[in-house]
Amino acid sequence: MLRIALVAVIFFYPYCSYSQVVLNADGPGNTYELISSVLAPGADAVENPECIHPQFGRHIAEVWDDDLKCYVFEFYSHVTPDNDRCVAFDRERIEIKTYEASPDYLKGVVGETITYKWKFKLPVGFQPSSSFTHIHQIKAVGGDDGNPLFTLTPRKGSPNKLELIHDNTTKVAIVNLSLFEGVWVSCTEVVKVGAAGTYSMTIKKVSDSTTILSYSNNSIMTIRPDNSFIRPKWGIYRSLDHPTDLRDEAVRFNAISIQEGTTTGVDRSEPSLPQHMHLEQNYPNPFNPSTMISYQIPGVSHIRVAIYDCLGKVMDVLVDKIQNGGRYQVPWDGAQYPGGVYFCRLQTKEYVETKKLLILK
Repeated sequence: MLRIALVAVIFFYPYCSYSQVVLNADGPGNTYELISSVLAPGADAVENPECIHPQFGRHIAEVWDDDLKCYVFEFYSHVTPDNDRCVAFDRERIEIKTYEASPDYLKGVVGETITYKWKFKLPVGFQPSSSFTHIHQIKAVGGDDGNPLFTLTPRKGSPNKLELIHDNTTKVAIVNLSLFEGVWVSCTEVVKVGAAGTYSMTIKKVSDSTTILSYSNNSIMTIRPDNSFIRPKWGIYRSLDHPTDLRDEAVRFNAISIQEGTTTGVDRSEPSLPQHMHLEQNYPNPFNPSTMISYQIPGVSHIRVAIYDCLGKVMDVLVDKIQNGGRYQVPWDGAQYPGGVYFCRLQTKEYVETKKLLILK
């Protein structure tokens, strides 16, 4: 069965509402399209060096990981000939991001609290630059947005370090990079957006939940006065000032989550209704020619369930009406469509969840 590609859910409870989007790899093929459908629907969320290095192909793949027992994203960065999108040649970049084209629920504005979660694994012997090698950034958009607000930065040294840097200048946490090599770690980053906001970062080993980096600050600049919003980036962005210090790298990421809002005061006293909106795993999948699509909604809402091709064209609308809270099923017959990858999207006015479908013919 294909794994969940995108989860975007909105919870409705007294005194509580929040949105969450999760990006997981689900198997080879359509990787850039999957990433963009989550982080910037209808736009391109991948910054890559393929203008200078087309013969390699796409610089992000979905590969099987024996430790996590699932598909994950693997990012490839080459000392030559990769660069920064044929714009800057003293650095190279393969990153995914949210940005202006992303929906509002993926942008952090003043007053909001955003929780970012993800897993990553650096290869054994990872060689960072002595200048910069960012594997995660929080950047601002609009106004003074040149410098990142926060970066997670491996740094060449004796020994090599992993640094958490604020405002591109202040190293607020430093740990040995060797702790991260060859192991999966989970990262949780919580940002309250404001001139005197709050910030925390915790990184733990997936294998035993050992904390290997922890930092928090209850009064720190998390957006500048002239910025419009903040947004995250993940990948490999590194300097080429000293290329002999570097090597070709492959860094793995997965389970990238963006959650906006708070979760206090959750009331789960009503067991008879679903507690959140969710598009179930469709069965069968892959299929030929038909499948059953199941979904649940926690309360009255205008529901649209539609099928899209890989280019974002609507192929079929299965549901487009107001429905009460509950669990529903709707069949889709793909007999008239060519074999290949399609996307089923459950959508309300403000929220969306998408899954990949595969017709075998």
